[in-house]
Amino acid sequence: MKLYNTLTRTKDDFVTHTPGVCNMYTCGPTVYHFAHIGNLRSYIMEDVLDKYLRYDGYDVKRVMNITDVGHLSSDADTGEDKMLKGARREKKTVMEIAQFYTDAFFSDCAKLNIRTPDVVEPATSCIPEFIEMVEGLLAKGYAYVAEGNVYFDTSKLPEYYVFNKHDAEDLEVGVREGVEEDTAKRNKSDFVLWFTKSKFEDQELKWDSPWGVGYPGWHIECSAISLKHNGEYLDLHCGGIDNAFPHHTNEIAQSEAYLGHKWCPHWFHILHLNTNSGKMSKSTGEFLTVSLLESKGYDPLVYRFFCLQSHYRKSLVFSYEGLDNAAVAFKKLIDRIASIKNEGEVDAEAFENLKKGFTEALDNDLNTSLAVTALYDVLKANVNGATKLALIADFDRVLSLSLIEKAEEKRNAPEENPAGGADAELVAWIEAMIEERAAAKREKNYARADEIRGELTAKGVTLKDTKEGTTYTIG
Repeated sequence: MKLYNTLTRTKDDFVTHTPGVCNMYTCGPTVYHFAHIGNLRSYIMEDVLDKYLRYDGYDVKRVMNITDVGHLSSDADTGEDKMLKGARREKKTVMEIAQFYTDAFFSDCAKLNIRTPDVVEPATSCIPEFIEMVEGLLAKGYAYVAEGNVYFDTSKLPEYYVFNKHDAEDLEVGVREGVEEDTAKRNKSDFVLWFTKSKFEDQELKWDSPWGVGYPGWHIECSAISLKHNGEYLDLHCGGIDNAFPHHTNEIAQSEAYLGHKWCPHWFHILHLNTNSGKMSKSTGEFLTVSLLESKGYDPLVYRFFCLQSHYRKSLVFSYEGLDNAAVAFKKLIDRIASIKNEGEVDAEAFENLKKGFTEALDNDLNTSLAVTALYDVLKANVNGATKLALIADFDRVLSLSLIEKAEEKRNAPEENPAGGADAELVAWIEAMIEERAAAKREKNYARADEIRGELTAKGVTLKDTKEGTTYTIG
């Protein structure tokens, strides 16, 4: 298997520290609000990677944190704490906010068939581990105390900007508009390991530490939680591309300084989900959540299917038109699977030959788009129904679209007869006209589309446009 490695900027052979075992870490949510579908694109793609590694025979231990303290609104370790912001917004305690949005996050994941990681660790449960790591960095000379806070000293590293070559000036005040310079830092790129009461005195969650009552910085959380559960050697670290700098850069700096050796050789980053107006966020535009999509009539798995049709290293532009197209394609896919009769015995040779297209796609930098193409190749293949259904079930161990289950529901649903007993010739004409109308709409030939509707109406055919496509009744 080859995966693009953000650290080397090349597509590398995926090799783990212990053959056959993969220690995997994925950055979890900051639980101050609902996850939007842009956040969830990253978790969908990480889920596919996790499941494919298991499918490929790896013993995977996937660890994920829950950030319920310490994530500031600025990447420069300044600004308001996101958890505190959520608590103020809803007039609840920080822990009430954290529990509510943690539950909401995993509810969304369940709707999207995202597997819960083997270990899920809230930051607030690891305060002793954070303190121990900060103490170790101080003892090794990689950290210093200034004005009550503990900072990591990036000047002690031979190389800090490991993912891309920033100039020091790039990181001066202005990472975000309105951020004030932290004058306690020795270097512009230094970052906070532990905050004390000298900052954010309205912070609700604080703990005793050797440096005073305070709370951890965001970056130390992932390093310490991974070391606790994955050990000294991490094989694979995943996250959204917006975390590469500074969060993942800082994780590498502090982890390798603390351990005294290389920590994680392979970094897997998912690009943004954008809208037509730019990167999706919680603060701009319509707040797109799984619940909102459901309220508009979309099956959450249609969104998963939408994501799988694009490569994780390409920015994906969300639009309702694109989601509608995915909904139509997904319905047709389920209909085709539902029409397959489970006849004959599984042809082992044909099974392995068709499986190659699927594994080759995913072995080539997790190309989910080609993996979906391999699924359609199975549907078109000249093999018996038992072999097709076995392959579909096998592929869906990774794709997780509930294909067999949804096809079974389709087969067991009350039979629909929109034609009301009309003869086959009339039905064929109606369906051909509906297809021509759909093509006219795609070409923005709305006049022709209206003409077709008129012709159908004249024959007593009533059309209904839905998210899954156009349905009709006669009479």
